[in-house]
Parts: sequence; C-alpha cells; structure tokens
Amino acid sequence: MAAHCCSGLSGEEAQALLSQYGPNVVEKPRQHPFYTLLLRFWAPVPWMLELALVLEMILGKWPEGIIIGLLLLFNGMLGFSQERRAQVALELLRERLHIQSRVCRDGQWTTLPAASLVPGDLVYLRMGDIAPADLRILDGQVLVDESALTGESLPAEREVGGTVYSASIIRRGEAAAHVVATGGRSYFGRTAELVRTAGAKSHLEILVLSIVRYLVAMDGILVAAILASAVWTATPLEEILPFALILLVASVPVALPATFTLATAMASMHLTRQGVLVTRLAAIEEAAAMTDLCSDKTGTLTQNRLELSGIRSLTDPPDEAHVLAVAGLASDVATQDPIDLAILKAWADRASPLPERTGFVPFDPATKRSEAGFSCNGESWKAMKGAPGVIAGLCLTGGGSWEKEVENLAATGARVLGVAAGPADGLKFLGLVALADPLREDAVDLVRRLDSMGIQVRMVTGDAPATASHVAAALGLQGQICGRDVLQEDCGVYAGVFPEDKFHLVQNLQKRGLVVGMTGDGVNDAPALRQAEMGVAVQNATDVAKAAASLVLMQPGLQGIVTAVETGRRVYQRMLTYTLNKIVKVFQVALFLGLGFLFFHRFVVSPIQVLLLLFANDFVTMSLAGDHVRSSPRPDRWDIRALVGASLVVAIAWLLYIFLVYAAGQLMLLAPVASQSLDFLGLVFSGLANVFLVRERGHLWASRPGRFLVLATVVDVVTVSLMAWSGWLMARLPMTAILGLLLATLLYTLFLDLIKVPVLRYLKVA
Repeated sequence: MAAHCCSGLSGEEAQALLSQYGPNVVEKPRQHPFYTLLLRFWAPVPWMLELALVLEMILGKWPEGIIIGLLLLFNGMLGFSQERRAQVALELLRERLHIQSRVCRDGQWTTLPAASLVPGDLVYLRMGDIAPADLRILDGQVLVDESALTGESLPAEREVGGTVYSASIIRRGEAAAHVVATGGRSYFGRTAELVRTAGAKSHLEILVLSIVRYLVAMDGILVAAILASAVWTATPLEEILPFALILLVASVPVALPATFTLATAMASMHLTRQGVLVTRLAAIEEAAAMTDLCSDKTGTLTQNRLELSGIRSLTDPPDEAHVLAVAGLASDVATQDPIDLAILKAWADRASPLPERTGFVPFDPATKRSEAGFSCNGESWKAMKGAPGVIAGLCLTGGGSWEKEVENLAATGARVLGVAAGPADGLKFLGLVALADPLREDAVDLVRRLDSMGIQVRMVTGDAPATASHVAAALGLQGQICGRDVLQEDCGVYAGVFPEDKFHLVQNLQKRGLVVGMTGDGVNDAPALRQAEMGVAVQNATDVAKAAASLVLMQPGLQGIVTAVETGRRVYQRMLTYTLNKIVKVFQVALFLGLGFLFFHRFVVSPIQVLLLLFANDFVTMSLAGDHVRSSPRPDRWDIRALVGASLVVAIAWLLYIFLVYAAGQLMLLAPVASQSLDFLGLVFSGLANVFLVRERGHLWASRPGRFLVLATVVDVVTVSLMAWSGWLMARLPMTAILGLLLATLLYTLFLDLIKVPVLRYLKVA
C-alpha cells in the first residue's frame, strides 16, 4: 500500500482542534516540594504538637515552646527528605517517548511530533512505528503488539475499521488511519488518570491514629483529674495549664512517624542494593502484612515471549524434524512476527540448514496462513503454516485425527498451527506445531516460598480457563479456577479477566480485610498496581506500570518480591519494638507525672525535664531502625489492643520502679529540685532499659542488639549522667547516687524480663 492519497486536515483546522483538545500528551501530576513539606505537618501527631506550641507561646513559656518547635521540624524534615529521595529515584509518569508521526496536513504528507496530533488527523503507520494516539484504520492491515498495554505476548491483527491504541507497536503491515482520541482521552491517558485516582489507605496511618487515640484518651482522663484537683486545692491556673500541656506532649508519640520513616528509608536503601527500587516507603510496611499476591501471568509468571512447546507429526512414520523444517520455510525473520521468530529460533537450535526458497508470502489474516515456494527433486513445492482447519482444508492427504491433537495441545495453553507441504495440487498435512509462553525459571520456586511464608498467590490472566488451569498446575497454585463473573469469590486463579477487572479484583480482596500485593508489567496493570497495598512492577514493565507501582524490580525474575517481604517483616519487628517501648513509656511517664501531682501536690519532674526526656529517650530509640532482628514467619498485622494490653502490664511494673525511685529520694532527704533530677534520671535509665527489654520477644539476651543502638544508649547514659552530676539544666546529684540508680535499673530490668516473656506469649504479641 502506498501512502500517496492525502485528504487530511488543514493547518487552520488542526490548530483550532489543538486549542479545543489540547496537546496529545498525558500530563504527569506535579506537586511543589514546599507543598509536599507542608503536608508533613498536617496529621494527628503534628496537630497535637502544634496546639501545644501555640499554647506555650501564649503563656510565654519560650524554652518549652522552642523545644516543641524543634521536635516538629525534626519530624517533618526527616519524613520529607526520605520520601523525596524515594520519589526522585523514579520519575513518576515519565514523559512519553518523543514520537514522530507521518501526518497529512494541507494536502501533503509531513512528519510532525506526536504531541501536535488532534482528533480527525490522518496518519500513516508502517512496521516498527509506535501508535501516537488512538486510531481507527481506514485502509490497510497491520499486526499490532499491544503487550505494553495488555501485557499479552501475542500480537493482534487489525483491519479496516479496527482500533489501534496509543503506545502499541506495529509489527507488520501498513495502514492509513484517523486519529480518534488523544492525550488524556486515549486509552493510555484514561489508564493514567485511573492510576492517579486509585490508592489504598496506608495501614501506617491507621496504626498511628489508633495509638494516638489510646494515649490521648488516657491523657485526657489524667488532665481532667489534675484540673479537678487544682480547682479543689485552689492551685493557680497559670501553674496547672503549662503542666497539662507538657503532659499532653509527653503522651504524644512524637517520634513515631519519624522512626517509621527512618526504618523504611534504611530498608529501601537495602532493597535498592538487592535490585528492588522502592517508590513509596509505606509499601515496605505493607509488604510485612501482605496476605495475598495477585500476579499477572504474562510477563510476570511467564516470560512474555513465544517458544516452541510441542510438535506432532501426523505422517507414518512420524518425522517431527520434517514438520519443523517446513514450518521454518513458511516463516521469515523480516516479518518480525513473534510466531515466525519462535519457529526459526527452534529450527536454528537444531543447527540444520533450511532448503533454499523460491518465494515467500507472509501471513495474511484473510487466508490465515503463510506460505513459501521451494524446489524438491526438481519439482516446485509449497510449504504452508497457519490455522489447522485452514491447512487441513487445503490438503488432499494426511492429517489423520488432527482435531484431537489440536485439542490436546491447546489444553496446555499453546497456540497451535497446522503445517503442510507438497506440490500445489497435492499438499499433504504433515503435522502441528505448538507455541507457548514459557514459565519464568524462578516462578515455581517463588510460589513455593511465598506459600511457606503464609502468602497466597492468585494468578490473574486473560487466558481461557483450560489454559489457566494448565499454567496453575505447573506453578503449583492452590484454589479453584474462576471466571471474570465471580471476581468476588475466593479463587486461586481468575481466568478470562479483562484489563479493567484487575483493579476491581484488588478492591474486592481488600474489602474482605486482606492486604493485597499485585504484580504486573503493562499499562493496563497500572490501576491495580496503584490500588494494591504493594504494587510490584517487574523489570520489563512499561513506564506507566513502574510509575504506578510502589516497588520496581530492577533485575530479571521475581526473587525481589521475597526479599521485599522479608525486609518488610524485619522492619515490622523493629517498629513493634519501638511501639511497645513508646506505649510503655507513655503510660509510665504520664501516670507518674499525673499521679505524682495528685498524690503529692507537686511536680515530680519539671516541665523542661519532661521535654528533655523526649530527646533522651524517644530519639535514641530511633536507632532501632537498624537493629538486628529476625523476620516473622507469617504475615504481620498490628493488633493495637494486644499491644496496649502487653504494654500496660510492663508499664505498671516500670511505674512501680519510678515510684520507688521517688521514695528513695525522699529517704535520702533530697531537696525537691534534686529529687526531680533523680526522678528524671530514673525515667531516662528505665526508658533505655525498656528498649532492651522489649526488643526481644524471648529473653533479652536471646539476640545481639544493633551496634548503633548500643552506641546511642551508652552516649545517652553518659550525657544525662554528666548533666545531673554537673547540675546543667537540673539540680546537681552526687555520682554515687547516679551509679547506684544505674545499677538498680539493670537489676530491675532482669527481674522484669522474667515477667515479660509469658505476658507477650499469652497476648500473642510476636
């Protein structure tokens, strides 16, 4: 077909339509970094600190206000910097390729950037072109590779009236076509828009809100009791209100979001070295909780390429090599047809030359076959391959029970072609060749390993149930085979699924309380990748799929998924330690401050010391982000009630300890300010000891703590001890009292370890 007929738009018409529809590009969302930073201060924990900051400023408590402000900035900047680093690692929704298109404008064919196309433009497609927009064919026929959109390896034929979608590749043929949709209105653009609107709520957000709810409820009760006591004892409000604010700050898990961010950021750097790029830090925490992995078949569990999977010779005696040789004659590398390439590769592997051809006719959708001419014993012969029914109809002899053989091969998920050869008036049906998309080498091992980790793998494919069943059996997948009409059912394989069904399947599983992972490579997978808690784009995925995913595998194979799950579960163990420690310390500190005021009618620790305590304990425990831990054997789920229950038991024991420290100060006849220093040291030492107590679910000596945790603890103990000994920011204490308190804390910790182990086992906090 020649591209000489040209009756497209005029330049004026195209310019008017360009103004109406806009350029043929998919705009990627842009967010100013300053706005992103501000969002770090718009959450429950920052709100409480911001309220305390404002009230401290109103009351003129500048030192306390400055410290609270520093806490806010530290938390916000840490989270912002780590998320920013992760996002820069991958350009979300990168600019589409700068495609050039042959367009008819003002009666002449010209080459223009694809961005300037408008609906109604007449374009011309040739082999190797990338479709610049959604097109409807007016003349000609093409073989279209839509794997970038659908993920399916087999190309599709498009004739007059057929639609060629934006970003698909022309593998064979030529055609003239009208542009029917551009930019965001194209299939590509609609998918990108669905990606932007998809997304599941982070379980980390839910966790933080749950913890804050418990702690604030306890703090509210204490503050109400303190205010009632103040009214009863006629204590001035200007003395009580600052104390109530400090109590509020002490109850807020200030460093919780920052510690989660730091832990996941360190894990993301580790994963990057393992060939897994993390584009959304929360996905690491979601990987620990993932219960189900929905895996696209083509290009994910399979290699997204065709290879010869079987040959059936229908002659007597059977001669499979002859069948393959004839199929090779009827193929040509110039067509770049995946079927031809697979057959020629299989023949080349046998290191046997093909006879010289005298002619070749590529595959024609109208005849459903390709053919070649060659000479056999001085006689002109034909070699053909194509649809088995078509080939059988052209042959006078051979074939036998070819229908049964076709059914058997097709049941394995293969595409079956008939092969014939002979004189034009005496073609003989020689046999069948089967082509299939082979499994990835690591796919079976991946399914087995994920199953041992308590994760159910569900295959999602557009293949027919028979094909899906064969692949599922080869992979060892469990569960029944279901169609797209029962996406809400609990199935191991979902067959015959349309691209848009994957998104709804993930949503249905999430509604059942499951934490869902999704793997994929095509544009059509992008919405489901975004919706899933852990969307995984494989190495050869399209840019849109990578932009939508939260994890991108940068190496061949799927081992990165197992690595991500194991890493996420180790992060969970570190954060479980931090969370247990934080809840214990909040209970201990808040109850000690509140009950101390109610019982003794004085501040057992000064407000400035409470704020120093946040730095001394909370931010030292951030070194837990790199602690040595073992990954969990099963998916991890945050059970806040169990956490609070276990924390309360340990906190009561530490509360008893700190009241004993207070009593010791009274027995030592310390001045009230010196007694506050002793109480402060008791809270710091017990806080550090509690980290080592709860970091191990068994006895605290069962595993070696991380180097940074030990170093931070030593620095913290030395620093606060020197502050108390020198009298800086607090009343001075003798070194003998400091060392005696440190020794008493160590002995008490060993005693508590005997209580902790059975408590955690009983409440199933693992």
